Amino acid sequence: MKQRLVSEAIGTSFLVAAVVGSGIMGERLAGGNGALALLVNTIATGAALVALICTFGPISGAHLNPAVSLADAIESGITLPEMIAYIATQCTGGIGGTIAAHLMFDLPWCSTSAHARNGSALLFSEFVASFGLLCVIWGCSRLRSGVVPFAVASYITAAYWFTSSTSFANPAVTLARSLTNTFTGIRPVDVPLFVVAQVAGALSATFLFRWLAPNLPATACQVLVPHPDTESARV
Repeated sequence: MKQRLVSEAIGTSFLVAAVVGSGIMGERLAGGNGALALLVNTIATGAALVALICTFGPISGAHLNPAVSLADAIESGITLPEMIAYIATQCTGGIGGTIAAHLMFDLPWCSTSAHARNGSALLFSEFVASFGLLCVIWGCSRLRSGVVPFAVASYITAAYWFTSSTSFANPAVTLARSLTNTFTGIRPVDVPLFVVAQVAGALSATFLFRWLAPNLPATACQVLVPHPDTESARV
């Protein structure tokens, strides 16, 4: 368990560092071109996701996302205490990733974001982004687990552009991004509703796949934590 938690902490930290750091770099180099800055941010995030899931998947499952851990616990993949430990570790690691990004770019270690991200359109976008992410995970992890790093990264890369919220789809990343007043930031006051939308999307996809693919194998080779081969642990 200690190795799994350290894996989740480091993986989430690097994910957030990639998101925030590439946002800072993109904004500095884009000369005010928001589309170019977002493209830089997208490419770096997608590439980092492939590498991080391939690296930490066989150790902890590379959840790197409290919504994924919650969905996995609901499906009996991990226990409630494990889920709580995963989520706490992911959030801590994410905050560490923001701090690391700031220090790499010679910024104050923490700066509360003033970037407003509110309204029904953005919240629905977060629901859709998280719903799609969990669909990709549940649909690929048990039958074609080797493609999950690429499937997840491809989906997030696309979702940066087809959702108006730019697809946070991760409560730990959302929390961490509230601590950076840079291109990728989100106001702390906007975080709670983003998280609600993300969890709702993740759970909706999880319950959908209970019906859509009820006979999926109970064990995954990698990417999600290997589960006991029992009737209750379908995914």
